[in-house]
Amino acid sequence: MDGLLDTIRQLRAVPHAPWRMQVRRVAVILTSSRSGSTLFKAALARHPGIASLDGEAEPFLALSGNGFGCDPACSSDAIARLRNADALADEIFDGLTVPASTPAPLAEMKARWRKRLLLQFPALFALPARYAQLERALDEALLPSQWPAVPGEQELQDAVLGAVYWREPWRLDYYDASPGPGERRPFGEDAKIEEPPFVSPSMLASHFAQDDAASKVLLFKTPSDAYRFGLYEQLFPQAQVRYLHLARSFAACVNGMMDGWLSPTGFHAHDMQRQGVELGIGGYSDQCAGGRRWWKFDLPPNWRSFINAPLEEVCLNQWLSCHRHIFDSGVAALPVRFESFLADPAAVLERACEWLDLPPLPQAPQLPITMATEAPAPGRWRKRSAELLPLAQRAEVADMMHALGYGMAPERWQ
Repeated sequence: MDGLLDTIRQLRAVPHAPWRMQVRRVAVILTSSRSGSTLFKAALARHPGIASLDGEAEPFLALSGNGFGCDPACSSDAIARLRNADALADEIFDGLTVPASTPAPLAEMKARWRKRLLLQFPALFALPARYAQLERALDEALLPSQWPAVPGEQELQDAVLGAVYWREPWRLDYYDASPGPGERRPFGEDAKIEEPPFVSPSMLASHFAQDDAASKVLLFKTPSDAYRFGLYEQLFPQAQVRYLHLARSFAACVNGMMDGWLSPTGFHAHDMQRQGVELGIGGYSDQCAGGRRWWKFDLPPNWRSFINAPLEEVCLNQWLSCHRHIFDSGVAALPVRFESFLADPAAVLERACEWLDLPPLPQAPQLPITMATEAPAPGRWRKRSAELLPLAQRAEVADMMHALGYGMAPERWQ
């Protein structure tokens, strides 16, 4: 894996950007998995005063030698001491964008696609012949004669992916919101850097520049950050770091995580085979291809106690662990409930902007559906009432729900 990471670093050729001491403001969304953080971040990232990544920072942690499987000191997703901070900052600065009203320049768009695709199927595109095909496909899909007179963003993303994978359309099933053939082949790549569902580069965005370091709020979100307090302070030591604590009811989160664990095409976070660990998670390892190999979503510090537990117990522990670590950290954070955000996104985003010392969003928020295993609907958790309602009887669940501002009446859970 180390050799593959070296190859991907060379092919991506990310330039050094010595700006990390110039960053003045950082915002971090703390949350558990399946709490709607992708949707919330996407809406907030439309603010012109915010710079954000197309996805999460996890691939850049791996490329800079940080995190589980890369740093021998990391036995979970927790990171106490950041390594290679300059290399990580370079990767982040190269991936950050700022909202724009016009498409990015063609050369910049091609570079974004090339660098992103190398994270998604690294073992494939590290092969010289396949890398050459990738370059040709991007040249064909992003023609100067058609740029910037392009269709909508989703249409452009579909066209690029179609050109790259025209021989292997089944790979489209691993992309968020992409119209793949629906074969849903179990994810079985030899190596991964980015976690599926894969994201596509934003078209209406400008590349982060040195002037943005001091003037923009850098926005990050990944559930694993619940275990990494101090990471962004180490990375940007001159910045004020502000936190938002996003919550969702345990039933919705646990149900969503169970859907994700059982999905053949998404949320493959950690290849436990490389760690010499075989999973025996009931209702997952015995039912899903790769179920003894892939750990999905965040990896709490106590994960070893759950490698042979029933799936609902694994997911409940992930929900509890994230929020326990957030509360135990003692950091000041703006509480946000995802249900309140869906009910009145404008009001919640206004509060978030005020917390971050930003003016309100200039336009009404739009809520694209991202990273969803099913279309959002109230009460989706009820399909697993038999597994989830008994969990609600536990004191630790009731205590956490109350701490997050929820009652325990199931009819009020969304």
